[in-house]
Amino acid sequence: MPKAKQVADKNWKELLLKQPELKNTKEKSRKRKTELEVIEDVMGKRTEKATVWFDDVDDIYLENDIKKDKEEAEMDRTHSNNNNNNINDNVNPLVKQKSFTGLTRIIAMDCEMVGVGEGGSESILARVSLVNRFGQCIYDKYVKPTEPVTDYRTFVSGIRPSDIENGEDFKVVQKEVYDILKNRTLVGHALRNDFQVLYLEHPRRMIRDTSVYKPFKRMFNGNTPSLRRLTERLLGVGIQSNEHSSVQDAQAAMRLYTMHRKEWEDSIGKKKFDVKGKRNSTNHKTDKPNKIPKTFG
Repeated sequence: MPKAKQVADKNWKELLLKQPELKNTKEKSRKRKTELEVIEDVMGKRTEKATVWFDDVDDIYLENDIKKDKEEAEMDRTHSNNNNNNINDNVNPLVKQKSFTGLTRIIAMDCEMVGVGEGGSESILARVSLVNRFGQCIYDKYVKPTEPVTDYRTFVSGIRPSDIENGEDFKVVQKEVYDILKNRTLVGHALRNDFQVLYLEHPRRMIRDTSVYKPFKRMFNGNTPSLRRLTERLLGVGIQSNEHSSVQDAQAAMRLYTMHRKEWEDSIGKKKFDVKGKRNSTNHKTDKPNKIPKTFG
């Protein structure tokens, strides 16, 4: 019996000696758990942020008068679901739901055309759509043809005779679009085609064209990517499966831009200065003014 007691005492002493080690093990385990929780929290936040298509309203993208009137902006948000121009507004991944519906400093544009002349080989404007920074449609009008239409290109344009026979006068639409775009950054895909049918120009430094953005082209071996392929690859959203929608195409272009806005704007900022740190004014000299040609003014 005494021998057994001695063995017990010995085991108890060994246990006491190991206690700090056990304590350290528990502390390390607790520390690891805390680190994992921190990592999970950070990753969780990153995941949550990544799933948000748009940030909150950024004052630098709002008109000055709108910034001063927060109540008006809030009213716009509450009525955003009443905008009939947005496609499937409740489920549209290209639009920030319940977001600001007014003008922002960045606008995206897309146009639909119909064919005129022999075989419909020439294009004229049939529809023009503008969306704001959050994908909300702020302008969408059909345009009365200025020449006899020989090809409505419905399978692509989605335009039918009934859409444009009572459309808005071209000069009215041209002036309205001009007024909206003036002094704003314009986003779009292959905007040169839209400018041609609108007979409008825009300063090069204020254009963000997803068809010529070099990082996008590098994803397609240097080739010019279609808006549909860009949207599918970068946004995971399918568009243009059948007839095109100028609203949807403008929303897709805007989302592509806002998703890469920081890198895009940084690359433009670097081009403004030469290797010696001096401002490069070449691009400013070649900028064309935003104007309506005299023929249509």
